[in-house]
Amino acid sequence: MSPADDHVSLHVWRVPRRAVGAAMLRMAFARRHLSPVRFGKFLGTGTGATFGPGDTDLTRWAAITVSDAPVRFPQWDAIAEKQARVDLEPLVSRGEWSGRSPFRPTGRKTDGMVVALTRARLRPTRALRFWRAVPAVAREVADAPGLLARFGLGEAPIGWQGTVSVWRSTADLTAFAYRQPEHRAVIARTPTDGWYAEELFARFAVRDLTGDRTVLGWIDKELTER
Repeated sequence: MSPADDHVSLHVWRVPRRAVGAAMLRMAFARRHLSPVRFGKFLGTGTGATFGPGDTDLTRWAAITVSDAPVRFPQWDAIAEKQARVDLEPLVSRGEWSGRSPFRPTGRKTDGMVVALTRARLRPTRALRFWRAVPAVAREVADAPGLLARFGLGEAPIGWQGTVSVWRSTADLTAFAYRQPEHRAVIARTPTDGWYAEELFARFAVRDLTGDRTVLGWIDKELTER
């Protein structure tokens, strides 16, 4: 099976506050739900502005899956009031997640929408420096041309975190990554400050996007209404 045959999906659910307990219970037994996949992670979410406990959104939950065939999670669909799924083609992937390289990049180029995924496990002794650097970058992201949606994600409230962002094009993502001064400064500091015990960056082409885009933190009103 070639990399292009992999089924890579981002699943996102918005649950009502009365179902937060049920969502947390599902997280406690998340591994049982991942048996059909080659790689999978259930994740909490936040705005991605601070990455601290105060950034956590207990009404939104997500999963990343890599599988041989499309997968669904009816036990999560049953408690969600809104949901979205983004089917993805890995274009570029660097680094590891839990000691694995989960995405097999095709190396293809695309003119369409792209998703950027960053994920890191912070070194406890370097976390405070990292958190101090994040707000300035988050402000730049919010104002970046071509940004369609973004949110934070993590396996734990502190120290295991990342971001998902959706961009109108690769050119828009590249312009933000390398031209915004705060983001460039953080990239330059990463090797010397040694924030991460493990990190991963991946860029994906959007194969399909179904469901309610507002669950993704969609900010483009024109595309939301389509």
